[in-house]
This record gives sequence, C-alpha cells and structure tokens, in this order.
Amino acid sequence: MRPAPTRKKLRFYQRRLRQARMVARAIQSRNHPILAHIVPMRRCNLSCAYCNEYDKVSAPVATEEMLRRIDLLATLGTQIVTISGGEPLLHPNLDEIIRAIRSHDMIATLITNGYLLTPERIERLNRAGLEHLQISIDNVNPDTVSKKSLKVLNQKLVWLKEYADFDVNINSVLGGGISHSEDALTITRRAVELGFETTVGVIHDHGGQLQPLKAEEHAVYDQILAERKPGLFAFAYDNLFHKNLVLGLPNDWQCGAGSRYLYICEEGLVHYCSQQRGYPAIPLEKYTLEDIEREYTNKKACAPFCTVSCVHRVAMLDLIRNEPREALLRLFPPERPGGPLSLPLGIRVLTSIFLPNPSGKRPTAARRFLSGAVLRIFGVKSTKKENQHELISISGSRGRPRTP
Repeated sequence: MRPAPTRKKLRFYQRRLRQARMVARAIQSRNHPILAHIVPMRRCNLSCAYCNEYDKVSAPVATEEMLRRIDLLATLGTQIVTISGGEPLLHPNLDEIIRAIRSHDMIATLITNGYLLTPERIERLNRAGLEHLQISIDNVNPDTVSKKSLKVLNQKLVWLKEYADFDVNINSVLGGGISHSEDALTITRRAVELGFETTVGVIHDHGGQLQPLKAEEHAVYDQILAERKPGLFAFAYDNLFHKNLVLGLPNDWQCGAGSRYLYICEEGLVHYCSQQRGYPAIPLEKYTLEDIEREYTNKKACAPFCTVSCVHRVAMLDLIRNEPREALLRLFPPERPGGPLSLPLGIRVLTSIFLPNPSGKRPTAARRFLSGAVLRIFGVKSTKKENQHELISISGSRGRPRTP
C-alpha cells in the first residue's frame, strides 16, 4: 500500500523538526554522543572487494542484547542511532530494534546494500518508524569489485520512491578500483531524477585513510557537484572536508570519535569508528561521561586524511558550537576573497538570533524573546551549567513507545 502524499509530507516536516531539535541540542551541549553506529549483524549477503566491515559466518546479535544496548545509548543521551553491518536487513528482528530506538525519541537511520528491499519490507520499515536510509551504489553494472550496481538496484530505488515514508540518500562512490569513474555521475543523476538526497564518497583504504583521486575521477566529482542539488548540510560538508579530500590534501579538524560519535561493534564494544576498531574497545555498559570527555579532546593521528563522513558531520556541529563565526566562514566561504559570506537565508536568520553581537552590545529584549521562542519550538531549554558547558533537556517522551 503506497503512503498517501499528505502523510508523506507530514512525516517529512516532522523529521525536519526533529533534526532541527537534534542540531540545537548538539550545539547547546557537548556532554553526549550525537551519533552512534551499532552493528546487529556482521554477516553480509555480498562480498565487495574493498569492504572490511563484513564476514560470511556471524550469527545475528540476540534481539534482547540489541535492545539492552539501545537502552544504554539512550542513557548516554545519544541523539541518532544508525544501524549498519554487515547487512542489517539480515537480522530477523530489525523492525523491533528500530522501534526501540524510536521509543527513546532517538532518530533511527539504516545503512543497507538494498538487495533485500521489497515493497512489503519497505512498508515494514515505515511502520517501525525508520527515518533515514542510505544505499551506496558503486557502479552501473556489477563487476568483480562490487555487485552494488545501478542495474541490480534500480527497481529497489523505484520501490523506495513509491513506498518509503522515510528519507532516502543514494551515495555514489569514486576511487578504490571502481572501473568506470563516470558511473558515479550516472548514479547521481538517477538519484536526483527519483527525488532522493545524494552524496558522493571517496573510497578509503582499510584504515579509513584517503586514496587520492585520479584526474578523471576528480573531473567526475566536479561534474557531480555542478549537477546535484545538495542540502544545506551536504553543501557545508563539501566546503569543509570533501574539497580537500578529492585533492589529496589533509583536513585540520578535531575528531570526536569516542565522544560525539560512537561505533558499537557486534560484541558490544565501543570503538572510534568502523575503520579504527580496537580502541578504546570498552564495553558499552562501562562507557561513561569521563570517557566521552577524554575522547572529546583526544587527538587522533588518523584524522587529517580520514574519509569517514559520519564522524566529519558530527565534528561540523562542534565547530559551530565552539567557534561559530569561524565555522560560518569555513562552511559558507565568500564567493570572492574579502567578500561577504555566502550564507543561505535560514542561516542568516539563525545567526542574527543566536550569535553574540560583534560590538559586544547586550541583545535587545525583542531578540532575547525571539531566541527563547525558537529554542522552545526546538524543544530546548537551559537547565544548569556544568564544567562551563551548557546542559539542556529535550521535551518529549523518554523510555516509552511512540507511534511512528
């Protein structure tokens, strides 16, 4: 049964409000994880040559254990939980895991290769309350490197267009032995045609480190940027991280892995990310605020040439939190040196409300009222200060089931 257009629109705007609340809380407080990846299933039905995140033998993590881990992430104040693998659609009780995430008012997202999607499976994900799904498509036709091809997955994309209530992102891939770099442009064009969000990834080595693009791959990347219509966050991400990566240049940033971003493997251990498994390797039930504080400032040697975009995107929010004016300059640089910032309208409005006046003048009563009203809309309110960082609470249910 296809969702009614009115219902799809309503859920679209509900997701945007929840995402805005997430951003507001992430900027207000640093004492909680923004995003956690959790693995319920290491086994995968494919065997892509470049991938180091799967095996062919692992059993699914017991559902009761997965629900316990979701509860632990909620206790840490986690805002987004992304289910990945392996192939998470192989887990027999994936829907129950998604519902558990939503029961804690956390945003539920899924990364899948898409092979197991059917109209019935998509509708089950709708009912469970999934809010975002990503598929990376590596080529137009399957080859020895990857079977995640547009030829195989195109019908799955059509079904997602017809049946999905949730957001869908199609990630095209460059580098790392992909035979035809122009395939990434074809995949992006198909995703845009279907109305999906689009991103482009640079394949990394088995340590998550950059493999610089060749000249023809760089040309394809430039064409993708010229044709796609990225969202605000993706546009800022391209400016801050991707433009350097495609040139083979390092990025200067503070990695929040182990703090603002957690990767929980199938054994329930917290790692930096999928490419740096092995540290700190602390059981999730023993992970504390002290661990989050330590890793917030801990320098990671792998950071300059890291290509793990999820960790990058979390770091963008902390850059805005810690150095808002510098962040705006880096995320939305002027079109010419010395010119004004190229701020989208929504960002201009928010900065006029929340950023301190450069002159140091106290904000007017009207501005303070407007700031408070916007925070209330986002469900954010100040409660107290601890360690010189503002803590906040989010209005809404905790620990009880929600209707998706």
